[in-house]
Amino acid sequence: MVKPIKVGIIGCGVVGTGVVQILLEQKKLIQQKAGIEIEISAVAARNWNKKRFYEVPKNLQTTDWKKVIEKSDIVVELVGGVDVAKEAVVQALKAGKPVVTANKHLIAEYGKELVSLARENKTTILFEAAVGGGIPLIKVLKESLVSNNVEEIQGILNGTTNYILTRMEEDNLPFKEALKEAQEKGYAEADPTFDIEGIDAAHKITILANLAFGGFVDFKKVFVEGITNVEVLDIKLGRELGYTLKLLAIAKKNSKGQVEVRVHPTFIPMDNPLSNVRGVFNAVLFKSDYLGKLKLQGAGAGAYPTATAVVQDIVQLAKQLSCCGKTFDITPLGWKGKEEIPVAEDFYSRYYLRLDVEDKPGVLHQIAGILAEKNISIAGVLQQEWVLKFVNDKNSAIPLIILTHKAYESQIKEALKEIQKLPFVKKKPVLIRVEEERY
Repeated sequence: MVKPIKVGIIGCGVVGTGVVQILLEQKKLIQQKAGIEIEISAVAARNWNKKRFYEVPKNLQTTDWKKVIEKSDIVVELVGGVDVAKEAVVQALKAGKPVVTANKHLIAEYGKELVSLARENKTTILFEAAVGGGIPLIKVLKESLVSNNVEEIQGILNGTTNYILTRMEEDNLPFKEALKEAQEKGYAEADPTFDIEGIDAAHKITILANLAFGGFVDFKKVFVEGITNVEVLDIKLGRELGYTLKLLAIAKKNSKGQVEVRVHPTFIPMDNPLSNVRGVFNAVLFKSDYLGKLKLQGAGAGAYPTATAVVQDIVQLAKQLSCCGKTFDITPLGWKGKEEIPVAEDFYSRYYLRLDVEDKPGVLHQIAGILAEKNISIAGVLQQEWVLKFVNDKNSAIPLIILTHKAYESQIKEALKEIQKLPFVKKKPVLIRVEEERY
């Protein structure tokens, strides 16, 4: 009889507890479907007095993660962060043990180092659960799209921010109220910084860009802007213009052979397949040369969706160990340990501008002049009578809405610096990128 594959789990929070539950309760089902027996060797956690939604058997509990590595054929890291998590992963890989992790922070910022270390020690590291929870995004990139050149990725990769923007749009809730509601419902952490500032989504799009374009993106070069300054007024105006607002994660090739990797609030048209993704759901749109557009949508977080993705990786490695006594080098395609993907320092986009200005002659002429000096072409201007019906403030400033044709980010930033100096501009301009071809 084939020996059972021993799996050790480091970290027993929400996802870790879900993994333990699935491996124990679905043990016979996994054995029937995969033809292997998986046995939990140990589960490490700092505090076993903490109440969990599933009771981990006492004989599996430990506080020493190093013992978990010693006793296991496969090591699962679910601690989170980059301190203990990285130390544990490095130690497991150096011991020749394959690793499964859901840690997007770790993979986005240290993936190059860890993949190289895995190869040096003739083992591997899998991380399907790091992006999209239960949506098999990584599997699709590594397997389903292996014969295609991926040209662009657009993703709603953070359920917290998508929920907040949905509530702001549907019920005109100000950002702070929508965030508070998300926290009360358990969709946002007590400290939501990584979510609302776009960092979580940036980690995820970095990983997808690495997979899609065959190399490593320096995370420090990723452009990141969160949703903390988004106002209901702009969401409403965008809606009237035929757009919805999403915190969009984007990775795409440009004409210079570089890759744009960015996360920011983005207006997308209503016919974009991502426009109807509401609430806490995640979705990703892949554009490739032969397959065209492929959309995947589902639960992007939570105990069971993420734990299911972790178990998928465990089973994949366990089948290899059971069959061959070792794991194959199934690290992402194109990741040879040295290549760095050239990331564009500037990107090319359309823009929505809202300028609060005095109602006087010559205002638009001066603003248009500055835009023209920076080679920015105006696609459309909304008249004040049309816009004022959305404004509650009765003051001397009126919103002037300008839509531009495509321009470089550096050009629009330089133009806004000059525009903000004009005496009739009363507030800091609002700038939102628009992902749409319209000429």
